[in-house]
Amino acid sequence: MRSTAHRRSISGFTILEMSVVLVVIALILGAVTVGRDVYRSAVAERISTEFVQGWIIAYDRYVAQVGTVPGDNLANPTGRVRAGAAEPLCDSNSDPALRDEMLRRGITLPSGRAEGLESRYAYQDSNGLPQELQVCFTSVVDWAEPGPGSSYVHRVRNVMVLRGLTPELANQLDNRLDGRIDARFGRMREMGQHSITTAIGSPPAANPWSKDGDDTRDGRPDGQVESMTAYVKMNQ
Repeated sequence: MRSTAHRRSISGFTILEMSVVLVVIALILGAVTVGRDVYRSAVAERISTEFVQGWIIAYDRYVAQVGTVPGDNLANPTGRVRAGAAEPLCDSNSDPALRDEMLRRGITLPSGRAEGLESRYAYQDSNGLPQELQVCFTSVVDWAEPGPGSSYVHRVRNVMVLRGLTPELANQLDNRLDGRIDARFGRMREMGQHSITTAIGSPPAANPWSKDGDDTRDGRPDGQVESMTAYVKMNQ
């Protein structure tokens, strides 16, 4: 009996025992994946509500209080950001132009990355590496809108510029702002697709963002994810 028990103790796991272990491992991995997705969705929700929507509110308050859009010529308003200048209204290390313009008019800014960096927001991409989202404002002359028949025409529109969007964050924000993911249509569009005027089919096909989650800056699968720039159309 001792010999039989000894042989059994060194024979290893049974198929049933291995199956139980594999099921437990699968459940743990599934829970980790779900938890990660929930966390990243919560991060995107916070960026959308606290940062992007915060800047939309700040812009609208500026218009309501000043009577024209940020950076416009008060003596002869054009209705365009920076009176239609090609250079967007942004903050740089040497010239916090956007911040100064807002604070000069008494506009409360979103918290952003830190005091003095309210137009920036630090976050992690899908590979866990740091990324930075930046807000600017500008005026574009080629925002595509429906024209006669099924065609599209260009209109002058003021937009929020979102620089540093990873594909994952772009999809999350697009879905929250427009209720669908489409880089060509809606209030939020990818820079470059915002001006397409070709007619759409019936029903219209979805237009994906130009990059996906597999694109990295250096080509390595664990590298920093490539980012894109988007426009969000403003109400004024």
